[in-house]
Amino acid sequence: MASLDGKKVAFLLTNGFEDSELTSPWDAVTEAGAQAVLVSPESGSLTGKKGHEAAVDAVVTAAAPGDYDALVLPGGVANGDKLRMSEESVAFTKAFFEAGKPVGVICHGGWILTDADVVRGRTMTSYPSLKTDLRNAGAEWVDEEVVVDQGLVSSRTPDDLPAFNAKLVEEIGEGQHQGQTA
Repeated sequence: MASLDGKKVAFLLTNGFEDSELTSPWDAVTEAGAQAVLVSPESGSLTGKKGHEAAVDAVVTAAAPGDYDALVLPGGVANGDKLRMSEESVAFTKAFFEAGKPVGVICHGGWILTDADVVRGRTMTSYPSLKTDLRNAGAEWVDEEVVVDQGLVSSRTPDDLPAFNAKLVEEIGEGQHQGQTA
């Protein structure tokens, strides 16, 4: 596994996130040496759909994408739907693509990518119900455990977390990707 010493990874989410899609990648990047930071449109504490409580480290309006080496977008239907309605969260997300930084997205986390207009011409996967949305936004959607496209790491469900985490850590370790563009 790649060493992520000195790397800082933003996890963007809000209430209703899929608990394991936050905790498992969080553990993977921190065990590899990165500092994980929970960023949200809301301050205080967030609750996952299965009850996991997580403290917000930075409100998205005060978070600078340039301060982070990568972004992770956990899923959860309510989380994904709420985040895409936050203009600040959409802009925060798009900035990582503009800077060529690695982005990991799983399950319903991909909804925000359609609003950020960053999937056109990209190959990715997601929870199957997002297939049409992603295709309509220009992505080539595939039904695979994990897909890597120029620094964009995507997976379908919590069952895919081991493969997702391994590729996420690998891509963050590689750093910026020229093909990761908005």
